[in-house]
Amino acid sequence: MFDGGLTMSFHKVNCPSAVGYLSKTRTHCRTRHNPCFAVQMSSTLVQTDENGDHYESKKISSSPSAQLKSQPQSSLLSQANTVGIIGGVSVFSTLIFLEKLVWWSSRNGEECVPFVVCSDPALDGSGNSVHSSLSEIAENEVTHEHVIVHSLKQKRVFLEKSGARCIVMPCHISNAWHDEISESCTLPFFHIGECVARELKEAKLKPLDAGSNVRIGVLAACETAVVPYEEKLQNQGFEVVLPDKETVEHILTPAIESLNQRDVEGARNLLRIAIQVLLIRAVNVVIIASEELQNLLPGEDPLLKKCMDPMDALARTTVKWAKSAKKVHKRT
Repeated sequence: MFDGGLTMSFHKVNCPSAVGYLSKTRTHCRTRHNPCFAVQMSSTLVQTDENGDHYESKKISSSPSAQLKSQPQSSLLSQANTVGIIGGVSVFSTLIFLEKLVWWSSRNGEECVPFVVCSDPALDGSGNSVHSSLSEIAENEVTHEHVIVHSLKQKRVFLEKSGARCIVMPCHISNAWHDEISESCTLPFFHIGECVARELKEAKLKPLDAGSNVRIGVLAACETAVVPYEEKLQNQGFEVVLPDKETVEHILTPAIESLNQRDVEGARNLLRIAIQVLLIRAVNVVIIASEELQNLLPGEDPLLKKCMDPMDALARTTVKWAKSAKKVHKRT
């Protein structure tokens, strides 16, 4: 369980370098500058408009593949291990992943991997409610799926054009359409569910109940957020355990409502109960597929030892790829 956070702030730039200030104290949505931890990183944060275009670029209405072919062959970053990041449903979830990416790549004194981020305010559900606009569309208006996928494809193509050599999408909900978004992509495009399933498989867990498969619990703020994990875990031979109807109605949903009402302590206590309910059902690990729920419990809470943050698995996989790509590039 990752509990040694870093807090970052980035100045919006249009060149390959950005200065990030790192602090060893985790905060929620708060940023503190500490000159002692100033580092130079070859990274770019890119904000897009509602059409998925860079603010300073022309609007293009053609398909994502046509966009890539029609653009000049120039890119923001040229490193062989550049990571392209499609921003999550909220800026908050994107920043959480960036925090982890920086920590896992530079914790041994090494340079942070180069990355470029494409953040789309049209899909940003940040605000007072945990239920983002994208999750509401996913749950209630399936007909908008094509619009969502097309928009996320545009972001992927933009990142490819910007010099990314691999793509990641640190969002539980967006990964529900990973297959569609990654269609025709020739770069490594890591699936958050596959990263989690692979790490759990490598951990060689033993079933808690004799004669059964290893059970993995999944807690999420909406059903769509479960999709990226269920199939990938089952493909690795795990039995996926989800909260039953009573737990969702009387514990998980009230926890989310409490969080929306800024009753953090009430939401925290309900989340503890929801985790305990899954642990009673003999699960080895509980995956918290929600950045809001993930950050509810304090770092010293013993229940976190039984929980897994998928963003950590995605960050570790990404860093492993980036270091390998850098070594290969040096040899050529």
